[in-house]
Amino acid sequence: MRTAARSLLCLPALLVLLSVLGCAPAPLYKATAQATAATPFQVAQAPERYAGGDVIWGGRIVQVSNFSDHSEVELLAYPLDGSQRPKANDSGNGRFIAVLPGYVEPLDYPAGALMTISGKLNGSRAGKVGAADYVFPLVRVAQSHVWTADEMNKGRNNIHFGVGVGVGIH
Repeated sequence: MRTAARSLLCLPALLVLLSVLGCAPAPLYKATAQATAATPFQVAQAPERYAGGDVIWGGRIVQVSNFSDHSEVELLAYPLDGSQRPKANDSGNGRFIAVLPGYVEPLDYPAGALMTISGKLNGSRAGKVGAADYVFPLVRVAQSHVWTADEMNKGRNNIHFGVGVGVGIH
C-alpha cells in the first residue's frame, strides 16, 4: 500500500518533468569551426575584426528591400535558444542586414516575423535607424528560415500551475 501511495505522489512530478523537457526542435544549422559568437552589435563596433566569419543569427524582420540581383532583409537581432529560435522577449543585440541572392517575395518575409539565418559576414554598411546613424553588419546568407507561430511554440511548456479558476484561450 505504501509503495502504491508513493508512486501516486511521484506521478505529477514525473509528468511535469517530462513536459518541461518536451520535444523542442533540433537546431536548424550546424555551427562551423569559423563561427563567431559575437552579436551584431559587437560586429558593428569592429567589422574588420570579424570579416569572413560564419554566423548563425536571428531576429525580428524590420523590412525587405529588393535590388536587381539580390535582396536585403533588415533584422533586429535577438539571442537564439537551443533550437536557434530567436528569443524575442529578450533585449535586442543590434541590427544586421541579411543579403540573399535574387528576388525574395516580401510577403514571405513579413515585417515583424522571426527569422534565423546562417551565413558569412561580408562587411558592413553605414545607414540610419530613424534619425540616428547606424552601422549594419552584412551577412551573405547561405540558409534562412522564417519561423511560424507553431514552430515557435514547439517544445514549450503549456502547463501552468496556480490557485483559483482561470480561462485560457490559445
